[in-house]
Amino acid sequence: MSFPRPLRRLLLCVLVTLSTTTLSSFAHAADPQRLQIGITLHPYYSFVSNIVGDLADVVPLIPAGFNPHAYEPRAEDIKRIGELDVIVLNGVGHDDFADRMIAASEKPDIPLIEANANVPLLSATGMAARGAGKVVNPHTFLSISASITQINTIARELGKLDPANARAYSQNARAYGKHLRTLRAEALTKLSQNKGAELRVATIHGAYDYLLREFGLEVTAVVEPAHGIEPSPSQLKKTIDQLTDLDVQVIFSEMDFPSSYVDTIQRESGVKLYALTHISYGEYETRKYEEEMAKNLDTVVRAIQDNNP
Repeated sequence: MSFPRPLRRLLLCVLVTLSTTTLSSFAHAADPQRLQIGITLHPYYSFVSNIVGDLADVVPLIPAGFNPHAYEPRAEDIKRIGELDVIVLNGVGHDDFADRMIAASEKPDIPLIEANANVPLLSATGMAARGAGKVVNPHTFLSISASITQINTIARELGKLDPANARAYSQNARAYGKHLRTLRAEALTKLSQNKGAELRVATIHGAYDYLLREFGLEVTAVVEPAHGIEPSPSQLKKTIDQLTDLDVQVIFSEMDFPSSYVDTIQRESGVKLYALTHISYGEYETRKYEEEMAKNLDTVVRAIQDNNP
Protein backbone atom coordinates (compact mmCIF):
# COMPACT_ATOMS: atom_id res chain seq x y z
CA MET A 1 0.00 0.00 0.00
CA SER A 2 1.35 3.40 -0.93
CA PHE A 3 0.93 6.42 1.37
CA PRO A 4 1.27 10.08 0.48
CA ARG A 5 4.73 11.48 1.29
CA PRO A 6 3.57 13.65 4.26
CA LEU A 7 1.83 10.65 5.83
CA ARG A 8 4.88 8.41 5.24
CA ARG A 9 7.05 10.99 6.99
CA LEU A 10 4.65 11.12 9.96
CA LEU A 11 4.52 7.32 10.27
CA LEU A 12 8.31 7.13 10.16
CA CYS A 13 8.61 9.66 13.00
CA VAL A 14 6.13 7.69 15.10
CA LEU A 15 7.98 4.41 14.54
CA VAL A 16 11.35 5.96 15.40
CA THR A 17 9.93 7.47 18.59
CA LEU A 18 8.35 4.18 19.68
CA SER A 19 11.51 2.23 18.94
CA THR A 20 13.69 4.67 20.83
CA THR A 21 11.37 4.63 23.85
CA THR A 22 11.19 0.83 23.90
CA LEU A 23 14.94 0.39 23.62
CA SER A 24 15.54 3.03 26.26
CA SER A 25 13.13 1.34 28.65
CA PHE A 26 14.71 -2.06 28.01
CA ALA A 27 18.20 -0.72 28.55
CA HIS A 28 17.08 0.99 31.76
CA ALA A 29 15.53 -2.21 33.09
CA ALA A 30 18.53 -4.31 32.11
CA ASP A 31 21.20 -1.83 33.20
CA PRO A 32 23.74 -3.92 35.14
CA GLN A 33 25.04 -0.80 36.88
CA ARG A 34 21.69 0.04 38.48
CA LEU A 35 21.84 -1.00 42.14
CA GLN A 36 19.16 -3.28 43.55
CA ILE A 37 18.92 -2.26 47.21
CA GLY A 38 17.08 -4.41 49.73
CA ILE A 39 15.48 -2.89 52.82
CA THR A 40 13.90 -4.50 55.87
CA LEU A 41 11.60 -1.85 57.36
CA HIS A 42 9.30 0.93 56.13
CA PRO A 43 11.48 3.83 57.36
CA TYR A 44 14.43 2.48 55.41
CA TYR A 45 12.36 2.29 52.26
CA SER A 46 11.72 6.03 52.63
CA PHE A 47 15.33 6.79 53.58
CA VAL A 48 16.85 4.90 50.65
CA SER A 49 14.24 6.06 48.13
CA ASN A 50 14.96 9.69 48.99
CA ILE A 51 18.72 9.08 48.79
CA VAL A 52 18.82 7.32 45.42
CA GLY A 53 15.91 8.99 43.63
CA ASP A 54 15.58 7.32 40.22
CA LEU A 55 19.21 6.15 40.14
CA ALA A 56 18.61 2.76 41.81
CA ASP A 57 15.80 0.39 42.77
CA VAL A 58 14.61 -0.14 46.37
CA VAL A 59 13.24 -3.59 47.14
CA PRO A 60 11.51 -4.54 50.44
CA LEU A 61 12.58 -7.93 51.81
CA ILE A 62 9.09 -8.65 53.13
CA PRO A 63 5.75 -7.68 51.59
CA ALA A 64 3.59 -4.88 52.93
CA GLY A 65 1.12 -5.98 55.56
CA PHE A 66 3.45 -8.20 57.58
CA ASN A 67 4.37 -7.24 61.15
CA PRO A 68 8.20 -7.24 61.27
CA HIS A 69 8.09 -8.11 64.97
CA ALA A 70 6.40 -11.42 64.19
CA TYR A 71 7.50 -12.11 60.60
CA GLU A 72 8.67 -15.62 59.70
CA PRO A 73 10.72 -15.80 56.47
CA ARG A 74 8.97 -17.29 53.43
CA ALA A 75 10.70 -19.09 50.55
CA GLU A 76 9.65 -16.51 47.96
CA ASP A 77 11.01 -13.66 50.09
CA ILE A 78 14.31 -15.44 50.67
CA LYS A 79 14.65 -16.08 46.93
CA ARG A 80 14.34 -12.35 46.25
CA ILE A 81 17.65 -11.73 48.03
CA GLY A 82 19.46 -13.43 45.14
CA GLU A 83 18.51 -10.49 42.90
CA LEU A 84 19.87 -7.81 45.25
CA ASP A 85 23.25 -6.07 45.38
CA VAL A 86 23.12 -4.81 48.97
CA ILE A 87 20.77 -4.78 51.97
CA VAL A 88 20.20 -1.88 54.35
CA LEU A 89 19.59 -3.10 57.90
CA ASN A 90 18.39 -1.60 61.15
CA GLY A 91 20.74 -4.17 62.68
CA VAL A 92 20.05 -3.51 66.36
CA GLY A 93 17.08 -5.76 66.97
CA HIS A 94 14.14 -4.62 64.87
CA ASP A 95 14.87 -6.74 61.78
CA ASP A 96 16.51 -9.88 63.16
CA PHE A 97 14.46 -11.88 60.65
CA ALA A 98 16.83 -10.62 57.94
CA ASP A 99 19.76 -12.58 59.37
CA ARG A 100 17.89 -15.85 58.89
CA MET A 101 16.78 -14.85 55.40
CA ILE A 102 20.27 -13.90 54.28
CA ALA A 103 21.82 -17.07 55.73
CA ALA A 104 19.31 -19.19 53.79
CA SER A 105 19.63 -17.24 50.53
CA GLU A 106 21.76 -17.62 47.41
CA LYS A 107 23.88 -14.70 48.64
CA PRO A 108 24.83 -15.32 52.27
CA ASP A 109 27.76 -12.91 51.80
CA ILE A 110 25.72 -10.07 50.25
CA PRO A 111 27.04 -6.62 51.26
CA LEU A 112 25.18 -5.14 54.25
CA ILE A 113 24.80 -1.55 55.38
CA GLU A 114 24.25 -1.20 59.13
CA ALA A 115 22.21 2.00 59.29
CA ASN A 116 22.77 2.40 63.03
CA ALA A 117 26.55 2.06 62.92
CA ASN A 118 27.03 5.68 64.07
CA VAL A 119 23.87 6.20 66.17
CA PRO A 120 24.06 6.53 69.98
CA LEU A 121 21.68 3.83 71.22
CA LEU A 122 19.29 3.96 74.17
CA SER A 123 18.69 1.00 76.45
CA ALA A 124 15.35 -0.73 76.13
CA THR A 125 12.78 0.13 78.78
CA GLY A 126 10.14 -1.99 80.44
CA MET A 127 10.26 -5.75 80.89
CA ALA A 128 11.86 -6.16 77.45
CA ALA A 129 15.03 -4.72 78.97
CA ARG A 130 15.25 -7.35 81.69
CA GLY A 131 17.42 -10.43 81.39
CA ALA A 132 21.02 -11.22 80.61
CA GLY A 133 23.08 -8.53 78.97
CA LYS A 134 22.19 -5.10 77.73
CA VAL A 135 19.17 -4.79 75.43
CA VAL A 136 19.02 -1.70 73.22
CA ASN A 137 15.96 0.06 71.90
CA PRO A 138 16.02 -0.56 68.12
CA HIS A 139 13.48 2.15 67.17
CA THR A 140 16.14 4.72 66.33
CA PHE A 141 14.23 5.93 63.27
CA LEU A 142 11.66 7.57 65.57
CA SER A 143 14.22 10.25 66.33
CA ILE A 144 14.78 12.87 63.64
CA SER A 145 18.38 13.30 64.78
CA ALA A 146 19.12 9.58 64.73
CA SER A 147 17.37 9.21 61.37
CA ILE A 148 19.53 11.90 59.79
CA THR A 149 22.63 10.11 61.06
CA GLN A 150 21.35 6.88 59.50
CA ILE A 151 20.53 8.60 56.21
CA ASN A 152 24.05 9.99 55.97
CA THR A 153 25.56 6.59 56.78
CA ILE A 154 23.43 4.86 54.14
CA ALA A 155 24.27 7.48 51.49
CA ARG A 156 27.98 7.22 52.20
CA GLU A 157 28.01 3.41 52.03
CA LEU A 158 25.89 3.32 48.86
CA GLY A 159 28.33 5.77 47.30
CA LYS A 160 31.15 3.32 47.91
CA LEU A 161 29.23 0.62 46.05
CA ASP A 162 28.13 2.99 43.28
CA PRO A 163 30.86 5.64 42.86
CA ALA A 164 29.29 7.04 39.68
CA ASN A 165 26.29 8.22 41.70
CA ALA A 166 28.00 8.90 45.03
CA ARG A 167 27.77 12.66 44.70
CA ALA A 168 24.06 12.53 43.88
CA TYR A 169 23.40 10.25 46.85
CA SER A 170 25.24 12.64 49.16
CA GLN A 171 23.39 15.68 47.85
CA ASN A 172 20.02 13.94 48.13
CA ALA A 173 20.80 12.85 51.68
CA ARG A 174 21.65 16.42 52.70
CA ALA A 175 18.46 17.77 51.16
CA TYR A 176 16.34 15.09 52.82
CA GLY A 177 18.02 15.68 56.17
CA LYS A 178 17.35 19.39 55.88
CA HIS A 179 13.67 18.69 55.22
CA LEU A 180 13.42 16.45 58.29
CA ARG A 181 15.17 19.05 60.48
CA THR A 182 12.57 21.57 59.34
CA LEU A 183 9.75 19.26 60.48
CA ARG A 184 11.31 18.98 63.92
CA ALA A 185 12.04 22.70 64.18
CA GLU A 186 8.46 23.58 63.30
CA ALA A 187 7.17 21.21 66.00
CA LEU A 188 9.49 22.59 68.68
CA THR A 189 8.63 26.18 67.74
CA LYS A 190 4.99 25.47 68.64
CA LEU A 191 6.14 24.67 72.19
CA SER A 192 8.11 27.82 72.91
CA GLN A 193 5.62 28.73 75.67
CA ASN A 194 5.15 25.22 77.09
CA LYS A 195 7.15 23.31 79.66
CA GLY A 196 7.14 19.90 78.06
CA ALA A 197 9.87 18.48 80.32
CA GLU A 198 7.49 18.66 83.31
CA LEU A 199 5.01 16.28 81.65
CA ARG A 200 5.05 12.72 83.03
CA VAL A 201 4.37 10.15 80.31
CA ALA A 202 4.04 6.41 79.84
CA THR A 203 3.88 4.33 76.68
CA ILE A 204 2.06 1.14 75.71
CA HIS A 205 4.98 -0.03 73.56
CA GLY A 206 8.62 0.64 74.36
CA ALA A 207 9.37 2.25 70.99
CA TYR A 208 9.04 5.93 71.65
CA ASP A 209 11.95 6.93 73.89
CA TYR A 210 13.88 8.31 70.92
CA LEU A 211 10.94 10.42 69.74
CA LEU A 212 9.99 11.75 73.17
CA ARG A 213 13.55 12.73 74.03
CA GLU A 214 13.46 15.12 71.09
CA PHE A 215 10.98 17.05 73.28
CA GLY A 216 12.91 16.62 76.52
CA LEU A 217 10.51 13.96 77.80
CA GLU A 218 11.48 10.80 79.70
CA VAL A 219 9.30 7.68 79.65
CA THR A 220 8.14 6.89 83.18
CA ALA A 221 6.62 3.46 82.48
CA VAL A 222 6.08 0.97 79.63
CA VAL A 223 2.95 -1.18 79.77
CA GLU A 224 3.59 -4.10 77.42
CA PRO A 225 6.16 -6.73 78.54
CA ALA A 226 7.19 -6.89 74.86
CA HIS A 227 5.65 -5.59 71.66
CA GLY A 228 2.31 -7.29 70.99
CA ILE A 229 2.32 -9.18 74.29
CA GLU A 230 -0.50 -7.97 76.50
CA PRO A 231 0.16 -7.73 80.23
CA SER A 232 -1.47 -10.29 82.49
CA PRO A 233 -4.31 -9.07 84.78
CA SER A 234 -1.88 -8.80 87.69
CA GLN A 235 0.66 -6.90 85.56
CA LEU A 236 -2.09 -4.59 84.32
CA LYS A 237 -3.24 -3.80 87.87
CA LYS A 238 0.35 -3.16 88.93
CA THR A 239 0.82 -0.82 85.97
CA ILE A 240 -2.35 1.13 86.75
CA ASP A 241 -1.26 1.52 90.37
CA GLN A 242 2.18 2.63 89.19
CA LEU A 243 0.73 5.23 86.82
CA THR A 244 -1.34 6.66 89.66
CA ASP A 245 1.56 6.67 92.14
CA LEU A 246 3.87 8.37 89.65
CA ASP A 247 1.24 10.94 88.67
CA VAL A 248 1.50 10.05 84.97
CA GLN A 249 -0.61 12.45 82.90
CA VAL A 250 -0.32 10.97 79.39
CA ILE A 251 -0.08 7.52 77.81
CA PHE A 252 1.13 7.21 74.25
CA SER A 253 -0.51 4.17 72.66
CA GLU A 254 0.19 2.32 69.42
CA MET A 255 -1.82 3.47 66.39
CA ASP A 256 -1.20 0.55 64.05
CA PHE A 257 -1.56 -2.29 66.56
CA PRO A 258 -4.27 -1.21 69.03
CA SER A 259 -4.56 -3.12 72.30
CA SER A 260 -7.84 -4.12 73.91
CA TYR A 261 -6.77 -3.22 77.44
CA VAL A 262 -5.89 0.42 76.72
CA ASP A 263 -9.41 1.64 77.52
CA THR A 264 -9.20 -0.12 80.88
CA ILE A 265 -5.98 1.70 81.72
CA GLN A 266 -7.44 5.04 80.72
CA ARG A 267 -10.63 4.46 82.67
CA GLU A 268 -8.92 3.22 85.84
CA SER A 269 -6.00 5.65 85.91
CA GLY A 270 -7.64 8.77 84.45
CA VAL A 271 -4.66 9.54 82.19
CA LYS A 272 -5.12 11.02 78.72
CA LEU A 273 -4.44 8.83 75.72
CA TYR A 274 -2.63 9.80 72.49
CA ALA A 275 -1.83 7.41 69.61
CA LEU A 276 1.56 7.27 67.86
CA THR A 277 2.93 5.08 65.09
CA HIS A 278 6.34 3.46 64.86
CA ILE A 279 6.02 3.30 61.09
CA SER A 280 6.14 -0.44 60.47
CA TYR A 281 2.79 -1.09 58.83
CA GLY A 282 1.09 -0.40 55.50
CA GLU A 283 2.40 0.16 51.99
CA TYR A 284 6.03 1.04 51.25
CA GLU A 285 6.10 4.66 50.08
CA THR A 286 8.81 7.24 49.52
CA ARG A 287 7.02 9.88 51.59
CA LYS A 288 5.73 7.53 54.28
CA TYR A 289 8.40 8.34 56.86
CA GLU A 290 8.10 12.11 56.71
CA GLU A 291 4.30 12.00 56.62
CA GLU A 292 3.94 9.66 59.59
CA MET A 293 6.68 11.38 61.58
CA ALA A 294 4.95 14.72 60.99
CA LYS A 295 1.82 13.20 62.55
CA ASN A 296 3.85 11.87 65.49
CA LEU A 297 5.43 15.26 66.07
CA ASP A 298 2.03 16.95 65.96
CA THR A 299 0.63 14.39 68.42
CA VAL A 300 3.41 14.97 70.96
CA VAL A 301 3.01 18.73 70.58
CA ARG A 302 -0.73 18.42 71.21
CA ALA A 303 -0.18 16.23 74.27
CA ILE A 304 2.22 18.74 75.78
CA GLN A 305 -0.04 21.69 75.01
CA ASP A 306 -3.17 19.96 76.34
CA ASN A 307 -1.48 19.18 79.63
CA ASN A 308 0.45 22.44 80.08
CA PRO A 309 -2.19 25.14 79.60
